[in-house]
Amino acid sequence: MTHSADSRVLATWLAGQDDAALSALLSERGISPSATWEDFFDAAEGVQDAAPLTRALAALPRPLAEALVDAQGGTVAEPARPALIARALVTPDGTVYRAVAEAVAAAPLTEAPPQPAQPDPEPADAAAERAFTAAATLADILQLALTTPLARIGSGALGATERRRLMDAGIVDDAVTADELVTLSSVAGLTAPFDREWRVTTDGLQWLQAGTVDRWDQVARRLRDALPTALRTDGGGWSSPTEWRRAYPFDPAWPARAEQWRALLHRWALIGADGASAPWAAGLAAGGDADLDALRELLPPEVDRVFLQNDLTAIAPGPLAPHLDMRLRTMALRESRAQASSYRFTPDTIGAAITGGETAESLREFLTALSLTGLPQPLAYEIERTAARHGLIRVVEDPASGVTLVRSDDRAVLDTLAVDQALRPLALMRHTEGLTSRSNPDAVFWALADARYPVSMEDTSGHTRTVLRHKLAAPPPAPTASPYEPLIGRLRGARESDSDAAWLGRELEQAVRAKALITVTVRLPDGSSRDFTLEASGLGGGRLRGRDKAADVERTLPVSSIQSVSPA
Repeated sequence: MTHSADSRVLATWLAGQDDAALSALLSERGISPSATWEDFFDAAEGVQDAAPLTRALAALPRPLAEALVDAQGGTVAEPARPALIARALVTPDGTVYRAVAEAVAAAPLTEAPPQPAQPDPEPADAAAERAFTAAATLADILQLALTTPLARIGSGALGATERRRLMDAGIVDDAVTADELVTLSSVAGLTAPFDREWRVTTDGLQWLQAGTVDRWDQVARRLRDALPTALRTDGGGWSSPTEWRRAYPFDPAWPARAEQWRALLHRWALIGADGASAPWAAGLAAGGDADLDALRELLPPEVDRVFLQNDLTAIAPGPLAPHLDMRLRTMALRESRAQASSYRFTPDTIGAAITGGETAESLREFLTALSLTGLPQPLAYEIERTAARHGLIRVVEDPASGVTLVRSDDRAVLDTLAVDQALRPLALMRHTEGLTSRSNPDAVFWALADARYPVSMEDTSGHTRTVLRHKLAAPPPAPTASPYEPLIGRLRGARESDSDAAWLGRELEQAVRAKALITVTVRLPDGSSRDFTLEASGLGGGRLRGRDKAADVERTLPVSSIQSVSPA
């Protein structure tokens, strides 16, 4: 088929697809929703342009890519034909479009570099230790990102400054670990981009409350489900990682991406360095569930008690249950990240807990229940002293006036707040009950806390309430209409009932623009047909004008009498 005939077949096929299929195809080809196409003939030519075709070929899994190459521009054999038809790479009868055949010839299949020699199988206990370390380290990253989101550069990757911050905090040992774990958090939906930051999602916040094995399982499932199509099996699992670098042979960048996916599964202890599935991940690899009991048996058992000591430290004799660890870290600084973690209480950490909504009573109750050694007197004293000081300034919204009240029993403290230049943005004003601000209560609260004032938040009944400073990613937007709806609507609106007449007009317009030499078949009044070879020069008023090369005269032919047109 000629390019022109190809475009006609493709235009007809495109017009017959539903809106969802068209949107998927245009998205796969990277077509802009603002494309200026006027009809399906424009669309047929547009999707066969060089750049969209390159993208389409790069997205082909190896079996489909090899089927195209084997067809050598002819007809594609089953079973690859339906998938290639759906991708608009072959006609409904399986014939490869000429533009596709030329693109395939210009971009032969690339072979991935040879797979390096595989190491010996990994012991199960070593893989389990990697799983434990990865889950614990990712939790530390999310814990840090809750209040200070991670900066991302223009490409979306973690910034060098953020890698250094994670290393300086003792959370990761190197930049590779930081990059892989942040990527894992994004793939699993635990973090999401927000402006130029990675922020924890609501799913990530809930994930932090789960136990270690459940944390591992949630990320493992989402990582598997996010694998590119060519790496998945029909059963929903994944194929052998040793073959991944060959999965997309038309994409020269694919081998490096395949190694990135392999590294993520290895980091999460789904596979070993040899590509074999970890014992507990065999079910996931087959499309089913992980054997969590097998993993749990190899992990250090979680503990729910700590030793509170007179030097204001707490020692956990094993990995502390995550929900207890999270709360303990709101009131104490975790000093070591080994399986037996240590925590240190200071006036600042206890004050931060009270700022966040804890009270002396809630701190005592929690620590007494958590402790194997009771509540040491020095720690109890520090809690009381800090709590007494933090009750000095209270923030509450006045429902009657809608303003925020700042109260204190110490008038000198209120006088200090009123003249503090750091608090000028709050526009604090004198009031019979203290000070007022038109800023919302949370903004007033955190401005005072950042200025290191002993502040607490109260509800209207006078009870202390919790204030979280979590900077979470915005929830994903609700599903909306396809961005291609206006474009598809325009294409359907321009479609004429007589597609043959529409295509004939299209060919004549192109011939006139190019001043091409064409052969037109005209139906004569007596019912016979005659061919004219013309150099097309004009089209208008329902007539085609051109110079007849055989008779060397100008001819004007009624378009309604033209049966067909083809290159001369």
